[in-house]
Amino acid sequence: MEKNEPIHEIKLGRIRATIWENRSEDKDEVWHTAVPSRLYKKDNQWRDATTFRRDELPIASKAMDMAHSWILQREIELKRAAQDAA
Repeated sequence: MEKNEPIHEIKLGRIRATIWENRSEDKDEVWHTAVPSRLYKKDNQWRDATTFRRDELPIASKAMDMAHSWILQREIELKRAAQDAA
């Protein structure tokens, strides 16, 4: 089984938005999801949290806004590639 990797990641300090590209089984439909997270260190290991402190909320919001823009651009590129292939 192949491991699904994120297609893109936006990092703003320790805040990030991870973007995933998903495809239907017949590969005809493509959609994207974005997951916000915050990196922190515990017991000398980096970990992810999906909760944010008050002062991190604007940064998380900006990262998700940037993810939205990236996804829109990606979808435009995919449509153009499909039209060129037809």
